[in-house]
Amino acid sequence: MSDTVKIVTTDSFEEDVVKSSVVTMVDFWATWCGPCKIIAPVVEELAKEYGEKVNFTKVNTDENPDLASKYKIRGIPTLMFFKNGEILDQVVGAVPKAQLKSKIDSLLG
Repeated sequence: MSDTVKIVTTDSFEEDVVKSSVVTMVDFWATWCGPCKIIAPVVEELAKEYGEKVNFTKVNTDENPDLASKYKIRGIPTLMFFKNGEILDQVVGAVPKAQLKSKIDSLLG
């Protein structure tokens, strides 16, 4: 994993995501998920492009099933966007980079 996308677990989710005052994208994924592997490099690219304007995080749903359950993750990858503890939006599936950029830009206002 890179230093631009932070691995988040049940133990660190509150601090890294819920309490963040910056738009935070959470990539809910699993190692066996093909579409997750497709979108992972896109998330890395976006993390480099947006720098500190957006926090990029990943949650392995197999290792953190309680988070997957709490946020009603039914399919992966699911990309959820948070700010100040609020869920702003979500995208399910491996979507094009342009679509994610457009979503992030709209959330940044």
